Amino acid sequence: MNCVAVDLFCGIGGLTHGLIQSGMRVSAGIDIDATCRYAYETNNQANFVQADIAQLPSSELSKLYPKEAIKVLVGCAPCQPFSKYTQRYRKEGHVGDKWKLLYAFIDKIRDIEPEIVSMENVPELATEEVFQDFRTSLSEMGYSIWWGIIFCPDYGVPQTRKRLVLLASRLGDISLIAPQYTPETYLTVRDSIGNLPAINAGDSLDEDPLHCSSKLSPINLVRIIQSRQGGTWRDWEESLQLSCHKKETGTTYPSVYGRMSWDEPAPTITTQFYGYGNGRFGHPEQNRALSIREGAMLQSFPRDYAFLPEGSRVSKKALGIHIGNAVPVNLGRAIGESIQSHIKEVM
Repeated sequence: MNCVAVDLFCGIGGLTHGLIQSGMRVSAGIDIDATCRYAYETNNQANFVQADIAQLPSSELSKLYPKEAIKVLVGCAPCQPFSKYTQRYRKEGHVGDKWKLLYAFIDKIRDIEPEIVSMENVPELATEEVFQDFRTSLSEMGYSIWWGIIFCPDYGVPQTRKRLVLLASRLGDISLIAPQYTPETYLTVRDSIGNLPAINAGDSLDEDPLHCSSKLSPINLVRIIQSRQGGTWRDWEESLQLSCHKKETGTTYPSVYGRMSWDEPAPTITTQFYGYGNGRFGHPEQNRALSIREGAMLQSFPRDYAFLPEGSRVSKKALGIHIGNAVPVNLGRAIGESIQSHIKEVM
């Protein structure tokens, strides 16, 4: 099929890579962050365009589609303004600049009139006015719309992540394909990272510098030794517990300082998955937090996905942001398969 996608807010290419795995052609990804270029272009048969979506002329975006192609426009606008964490600290009625990116997205749809649109984001977006505006605008432009909150393990992502997915088409009714996995067949932590070589806290693998883990302080090393799979800080003897956990408010943080379970999906991979104290990101049996490579693989990136040029310094903070903010590759593949199935039905 002469179907070509452009990926807005493409980051390091999670969504693009999934679309390509589904058999779809992606001509380009667009992102304001130049540090995403290497990973995006090295792993995908697509060009990286560094640009601010809100400032990029729609005429330049249109040039990325071949003539006579079925145009597909996809994207995941930065989700920080909508997340549970930032909602706690956001002033009522305050709209940050990043909220405006969804309005920029709809402006580009209006200008270039793609046949298919897909948008992915955090579930909390569903209750925001900007999402209602997004759907209303699509309806007014003649798109049929499907959207829902999906559980990522249903689509081969080995983490208990929930995401909002929207599909829209000018060609007819469209929807996401049916779940491909069941609770009995969900991919687990063991399925995803069980074959990686063991490393110690603070060390890295010579053959793969991204299989590196953060150092642990002496007290955190004792704490993780006392942690069990699927457990939390409540596993520790009382002398190791933090004072904030002993307060009544500490009960709202039940999952920090814990280990993952081998035979279950991982918790949601955040931008700080490499830190033992940032969630249940302890390795199931090794006394350390997740490595950068493990976090990427739990986001369903292939083991050989290249994030940095050979010999580059590994910044866990920068890579954590890139990987944690990425669309899980297997979810991107499900979106691509849904779009192609839809086109086959209506063409």
